[in-house]
Amino acid sequence: MTNFLSPGVYVIEKSSGAAPISGVGTSTAGFIGVFTPVSSASAESSSDAPSATRTQGRKAQGTAPTPDSAATQTTAEQTRKSSSLAAAGEVVLCTNFSEFKAKFGDFSKNDGQRNLAHAVFGFFRNGGTLCYVVRVESNAQVDTALEAFAAIDEIAIVAAPGITEPTTVDQIIDHCEKLGDRVAILDGNSPNVSLSSSDLAADIKTFTSDDSNYAALYFPWIETFDPINNKLFVPPSGHLAGIYARVDAQRGVFKAPANEPVLGATNLQHKISKARQDILNPAGINCIRSLNGSIRVWGARTIKAEGDFTYISVRRLFNYLRESIDEGTQWAVFEPNSPDLWARIRRSITAFLTVVWRSGALFGNTPEEAFFVKCDEETNPPENRDLGQVRTVIGVAVVKPAEFVIFEISPRSGTNS
Repeated sequence: MTNFLSPGVYVIEKSSGAAPISGVGTSTAGFIGVFTPVSSASAESSSDAPSATRTQGRKAQGTAPTPDSAATQTTAEQTRKSSSLAAAGEVVLCTNFSEFKAKFGDFSKNDGQRNLAHAVFGFFRNGGTLCYVVRVESNAQVDTALEAFAAIDEIAIVAAPGITEPTTVDQIIDHCEKLGDRVAILDGNSPNVSLSSSDLAADIKTFTSDDSNYAALYFPWIETFDPINNKLFVPPSGHLAGIYARVDAQRGVFKAPANEPVLGATNLQHKISKARQDILNPAGINCIRSLNGSIRVWGARTIKAEGDFTYISVRRLFNYLRESIDEGTQWAVFEPNSPDLWARIRRSITAFLTVVWRSGALFGNTPEEAFFVKCDEETNPPENRDLGQVRTVIGVAVVKPAEFVIFEISPRSGTNS
């Protein structure tokens, strides 16, 4: 207790007991690539082409090194490059594409490497800022990569570009469902699909029977520039992860990542008409379409056909709310389970949800219409308190995408009224 020895006004700092909840990140991606290691010779030939030109110039001037010294230098350079590449199963944090190339090599003729490289490039090109990347040498090792991702709390999006093996895809979806704080972006089975198929939706989703609201599927593959093959069709999941990040930064996680341009896409492997999308959209297949000269994402659904989480933006918003409240209320563990604790929990969560409501993520003209937070004697009866539990009930009214914008137009007579 402070002793006051002389008359005067004293100002004392005192904790309010409030513990603000900060929103967690929603746009960090985790990429898994399945491909064999890039050899030192491949890395040398793909990344040092300009050096070969310079060497030829030196030979013309008569200053080229001797064969023995050249071989020694080449071996040393190959060893250096090989040792700097990421090992299979090693998770690498990348904040730009140059960091990816330094650890995984440049574009190569290996399909898996090419898909992963274009996915990471498309991620950064479309607005992504941070991703974790891991390569494995077979689909059987994907579970090891997912186990590593499970320990990285900030990952909110998982993609395995071009992987359509059923067991592997189901493992990725199960990973997202189990953790409850991330979603999977899947690539439709574009290279092996004919638009004239009698069961087009089933052909596109042939690699998964999972009906999950923790995954979104996109079709078709997109054409993009490739430094070796000039133009190439690649899976769109990396570009979509970048679009998710871009929309999160510009509008918020509650905004559907749709009606957005796919930067870097020059064409589509299949041109989707409205009639065909009428078949695919209800099946949870998000189409990428060429509309008025722009290649845009024209779907925002999860692969679960119906329910409260039909839309990927709703699923991701709930992930955001749950993870933010979870991390922001850790201070309550082992606190005395009393009305004072209940009031502090209510204040913290109410303040957080009020900010979320003001951002436009919740439906309602007032906070009272948009959400409620209940933590009192009713939610915490004696039998719960005896078990060491404090229970809070939260309800939120989320906004959903205006997927169908309908205008009713009728003729009007020319009379004045």
